[in-house]
Amino acid sequence: MAGINAARRVQQKEPIVLRRNQAYIGVLIDDLITKGTIEPYRMFTSRAEYRLLLRQDNADLRLSEIGYEIGLLPERNYQKFKTKEKSILKELNRLNSEYYGNDILAKILSRPEVNYRNLPKRDESLPEEIIQQVEISVKYAGYIDRQELEVQKFKNLEDKNIPGDFDFSIVPSLRLEARQKLSKIRPATIGQAARISGVSPADISILLVSLKRFGNGKNDSVPVEENCCETDLEE
Repeated sequence: MAGINAARRVQQKEPIVLRRNQAYIGVLIDDLITKGTIEPYRMFTSRAEYRLLLRQDNADLRLSEIGYEIGLLPERNYQKFKTKEKSILKELNRLNSEYYGNDILAKILSRPEVNYRNLPKRDESLPEEIIQQVEISVKYAGYIDRQELEVQKFKNLEDKNIPGDFDFSIVPSLRLEARQKLSKIRPATIGQAARISGVSPADISILLVSLKRFGNGKNDSVPVEENCCETDLEE
């Protein structure tokens, strides 16, 4: 990531920042920046709150678009990925629209005792990697959808930028510990600030109010709602 962004800086391009729901290296970098460490850091899956999305089987689905966009994924590999992605979506759409008896095929496949190989009206031509993704998407749809909603809810905070020249020391009512941590780490977004150890939801609410007053184009529109962060950051 350091090499990628060093090259992009030379090219005067925006840096690539992998979010916590996109890759484990995104979790690792974010943890080291916002939480720090006094001992060797080990990347355990338990450190990732979105580990249901960060599966080994879907790494290409998560990262191929980014890799291709920044020039690291060759055209041949990218086209292979797009073919796979289209095949998965096509089969999922079919399973959610076709019936066998009174039940839709996706509902039948979601049953614990049923897998794709013994599913009625299955597509015998599908390769194993497509079948695997289809089965996971159907059988764990409820859990995956719930985690996607969590990601979207927190993304609202990730999209609220903190100006690089913002002075945390002048924020009124901000606790001393929060002021020190924010000034030292210099988070780029409200979401990153919220993950800093020692920064509470109340501190984030105060910070949002100050950003509203600071107002510099992007931050003029930062909405400040009562108890907004207590709901978003309750975990």
